[in-house]
Amino acid sequence: MKKFLIVLLGVAICLLALGFILYQYAFAPTESPIPNTPVPTTQTAEIEVVASDLEVPWDVARLPDGDFLVTERTGDLLRLTASGDISRVEVPQVAPRGEGGLMGVELHPNFTENNWLYLYRTIQTADGRDNEVVRFVYKDDHTLSDETIIITNLQGASYHDGGALSFGPDGLLYIATGDAGVPELAQDVDSLAGKILRVTDTGDIPEGNLYGNAVYSLGHRNPQGLAWDTEGQLWSTEHGRSGVQSGFDELNKIEIGANYGWPESQGDTVLPGTIGPVAHSGADDTWAPASLAADGDTMYFAGLRGQRLYKATINEDRESVQLEAFFTEAYGRLRAARIFDDALYTTTSNRDNRGRVSDSDDKVFEIPLELVEN
Repeated sequence: MKKFLIVLLGVAICLLALGFILYQYAFAPTESPIPNTPVPTTQTAEIEVVASDLEVPWDVARLPDGDFLVTERTGDLLRLTASGDISRVEVPQVAPRGEGGLMGVELHPNFTENNWLYLYRTIQTADGRDNEVVRFVYKDDHTLSDETIIITNLQGASYHDGGALSFGPDGLLYIATGDAGVPELAQDVDSLAGKILRVTDTGDIPEGNLYGNAVYSLGHRNPQGLAWDTEGQLWSTEHGRSGVQSGFDELNKIEIGANYGWPESQGDTVLPGTIGPVAHSGADDTWAPASLAADGDTMYFAGLRGQRLYKATINEDRESVQLEAFFTEAYGRLRAARIFDDALYTTTSNRDNRGRVSDSDDKVFEIPLELVEN
């Protein structure tokens, strides 16, 4: 019995050691083939901390008066004033767990007239969890009222919940959903998982959607960013495979009705009838792109595991991009990317149980665009 216990203890120690090694591998920064561009020291502009001591801030919107709305994945909607004051309101029914919770936030294009605010949230259901997009009337006293469900039954899970919201140039609402950890759903046009969706501001199916439902494009694993260039072309960032065998994160041009191939197509492996990425991270690097913002034909996306801000400049052929990276490992895991006027706003996600927490994490940063422009 004593020998058996000694052997059992030895096995346990080996398993713990293996687990530690895998953990270190999974969260260690990887060397990126993308050139890192140092920020010029001659610039007079500086990066500003807009807010700190937050709990996994996910997305940022700006109100007409200049204040910011920030979602915390744990379920609070924050209002940040120019003087640094923070107000909180708890969004009802949010069920945070894993990668789910309170995610995207977007103002209606006519917000000054209707005060419509859109949120992407995970909710608890009798059968598990779902994601949905909900609309509220938002008032200046930081209150939410007149809750209206825009679209629901977006399959939820601990992983791959999507979460991005953005109104397009056509005035329609675009929504990024993950495959909820069930890869085959991405190829099912009757499922809303693993898709980019398009609906009206009231949740109706617009004319032009090719499948008779909200599906705009399919074959996505976990898209997390939506943005349009100067020609009105939709682009999206997407998480590739994960775990020890990570990599193949993507930057895609999104065409209506198109199939982007997940789970069979990855990287340069593009099956017939599917569309491959304009750029991808390759098998040996991981961006974990968590957002996307466009400044003309220059796009920026933040990297979680990549721990960088990435810049993608569209080439003249409009079929390729030039990639650069900034702030490598300077702030940890970066999530949001939103551009307002001449600045980019990003958030850290170091308190999501996957990062290394620094003093005053998590934060919202304001990065003047002149710091990352050539």
